[in-house]
Amino acid sequence: MSSASNTDSRCSPGDTICEIRVYEQEVIIVPTLLLATFVVTLVFILLLRYCPEKVDRIRPKSTKSGTRRMLHGIDAPEGINVLEHENIVLDVRNSYSTFNPPIKYPSENNFDSVDEKIQHNPPPQTFKPAFTPIVQPRELPRQRLPESFNLVSPLTTAFSLRSTPVSLYRARMDNRNVVLRVLNDSADVTERHAFLGFASFLAELGPHPFLPELLGVVSLRAPLVTVMEELENRDLLSFLWQCRQENVNPPCEMTERRIFTMAKQLASALEFLHSKNLLHGNIRAHSVLVTKDLTAKLWGLRGVYTRKNNEKTQKDDPSMKKWQAPEILAKRPAVQSSDIWSFGILLYEMVTLGDAPFAEISSNELLQFHQRGKSLKKSSNCSNMLHAVIKGCCQWKDQDRLSVAELSRKLLSGEKNASDKVLKASGIINIEQYLQEAGYGEVNSYTVF
Repeated sequence: MSSASNTDSRCSPGDTICEIRVYEQEVIIVPTLLLATFVVTLVFILLLRYCPEKVDRIRPKSTKSGTRRMLHGIDAPEGINVLEHENIVLDVRNSYSTFNPPIKYPSENNFDSVDEKIQHNPPPQTFKPAFTPIVQPRELPRQRLPESFNLVSPLTTAFSLRSTPVSLYRARMDNRNVVLRVLNDSADVTERHAFLGFASFLAELGPHPFLPELLGVVSLRAPLVTVMEELENRDLLSFLWQCRQENVNPPCEMTERRIFTMAKQLASALEFLHSKNLLHGNIRAHSVLVTKDLTAKLWGLRGVYTRKNNEKTQKDDPSMKKWQAPEILAKRPAVQSSDIWSFGILLYEMVTLGDAPFAEISSNELLQFHQRGKSLKKSSNCSNMLHAVIKGCCQWKDQDRLSVAELSRKLLSGEKNASDKVLKASGIINIEQYLQEAGYGEVNSYTVF
């Protein structure tokens, strides 16, 4: 018998209430369930869009387990704190007690760039640049960061040779100071892939006491972030320039013994890279970061990653010519001893407290200058012992240069016999003049921020 016949037999004609009771499932229950499902789905979507932290709280706790997992191409190694699923607003007011408004010097191609940003207290002198400053406020990510971070404050750039999609922030995490490398909202797919690829490269490279430490990666949700240890004295170049100033607090003193000690640390990091068949290709004071206790750590690794990933030889960057070995200037492939040549130039920067190398020679004339057998002038601060190490690094023929093992031995020996007399250099660095002498002004149009 049909459903309609059952209804007719149970209900009197015109008895609407009776008919509703018979069709209760079809008329009431099913529509109510559909409506409830729609409302719950709508509320979840709105929470996901406007209150992601509430969604995180109601997720199963198993999603927050500490097991290793693939993070957009990054296999977080043991010891790496992968920061996910917790959020706070990034644009908090500056509350970091030791943060002072910085002046920044020329940025490297990359930290990158740590790719990558020179930072320290303004020198007492001012100068009027010959170019017009273009004010471009740093972009703050609109998304949210893990609440593992607090006291977040931006590290603003005063000088930049080229635009970069990465912004730097200082923060506190697990009771230590860290630097956040945050990929800007405007980054395209290629830049996001490169950002995560570089983080993966740093993780695979592994820890070394004289390489900056990678502490964590945020990769499952925008903004993408890599978390690095903070090296309080920033880059070595700005530290050397600071040592030229009087009455600096805290005191900044460079001695010959400290040069040998720092150089020994950097040679250890370079030997580590060479043992993995990696060329650095950008060794200079600007690619070295300095801790609060004056430990030197080798940075500027973006080019290492690029060459490894794309199987390219030394990148032809005109702004690096003053530090490049003759074979690279002659368009021949870089070899490990090419890094040794650059290491000798780094030692010159250290002993002169940040002078530009070959300041009197234009970048285009460097190769002919080297071919004539000429070399760096001996600084008045430079002892015969240190100058001998510099000459051993900067030999015309790559096979005549010190090996990294020989360099380490000479630095260790020099450290034991070095002087503790504080080095002095006349005059505060004029940044515009330095850019020209170092070769930046010959090839780049740079902008002040």
